[in-house]
Amino acid sequence: MSIYDRFGVRTIINAKGPATRLSGGLLDTEVTAAMTEAAGYCVDMAELQAGASKVIAEITGAEAGIVTSGAAAGLLLGTAACIAGLSPGKMSRLPETRGAKCEVIMARSQRNFYDHAVRAAGARIIEVGLPDRYAGAGVRDAEAWEIEDAINEHTAAVCYVATSRAQPSLTEVVKVAHQRAVFVIVDAAGQLPPVGNLRRFLAEGADLVAFSGGKAIGGPQGSGVLAGKRDLIMSAVLQQLDLDMYWEQWSPPASLIDKQRLAGEPQHGIGRPCKVGKETVIGLLVALQKFAAESDESRARRFQPLVQRLYNALSGVDHVRLQITGGLVPKVEMAVSKDIPRTAMELCLELERGNPSVHVDASQAHAGILTLNPWCLRADDPEKIAARLKPLLRY
Repeated sequence: MSIYDRFGVRTIINAKGPATRLSGGLLDTEVTAAMTEAAGYCVDMAELQAGASKVIAEITGAEAGIVTSGAAAGLLLGTAACIAGLSPGKMSRLPETRGAKCEVIMARSQRNFYDHAVRAAGARIIEVGLPDRYAGAGVRDAEAWEIEDAINEHTAAVCYVATSRAQPSLTEVVKVAHQRAVFVIVDAAGQLPPVGNLRRFLAEGADLVAFSGGKAIGGPQGSGVLAGKRDLIMSAVLQQLDLDMYWEQWSPPASLIDKQRLAGEPQHGIGRPCKVGKETVIGLLVALQKFAAESDESRARRFQPLVQRLYNALSGVDHVRLQITGGLVPKVEMAVSKDIPRTAMELCLELERGNPSVHVDASQAHAGILTLNPWCLRADDPEKIAARLKPLLRY
């Protein structure tokens, strides 16, 4: 029996990986112990975020950083910082952007559902480029000159979604943006591992980078990291913290918030709904330190025995072809034969509906391929998955 049984909620076998809709990953015992200890004390949240900033800066190479309530919250806070700067008046008016630069440029091929967080801050997204390489009409995508051409007196930032196929390159984007004194925000929510990406985007010149904390880092599901330039981080945290106190009473740590540079104390900002608790901050910091300390090669080796057990458990299954894929996270790829009545997607749905409910990566299901990721599996899950799958493939 688990705590979830008490509230009538099924637990699942998560072979998809640390996806938000499946509650992220499994927390290391060191992380949960740190969160439990943190819950037993009260602290000043500005001081806690200042402490977090030092850890994040050391690991990422940023000037400063804060723990957020997820990568999307980081995008909202980062965008708000680029629009409002250190002006308490502009902060108080968001998402109304009177008197502020409020346009954010994005390559059309990088638009996605998550840029709603950018728009929520009051920004207007300006699309550039035609993604012919995706449409099948050609080989080109957005180019750096198109971003430069779109910059005007209303431009607050360029938002860059980091993927292995993103075009133009981040270095090209940074060059044209910085020539016009425009900030660059990088959405790197799912770009870990490799661990080197914690530093890469900032090293290439990004002003702010948002990471998910509840995926590869192994932090609490509702956590993230926003790292970058000190002034922007200061603006972001000012728009997230509870500031319901008198000016003379307010004494934030100068390492994170330089009170003397402000015309006044900001009101509760647009990021106030993005509150992050002390337990989450501590859990994320412990997880981040553990993630940064482990090499990509060590992590892959750690997953390999579980992947091999999963492969062995499924080897006797009819009508599928198995292979172990390499890379930073080894996985089992299962190609489903076209000779059986069920399609790969129908098989996926049967696995989800059964008991125990098994969730796999169905991103290639329409091509007949299901992928099993070891990241969120428990030690006895490979055999449970095989027991669920084999009866569904006997004809």
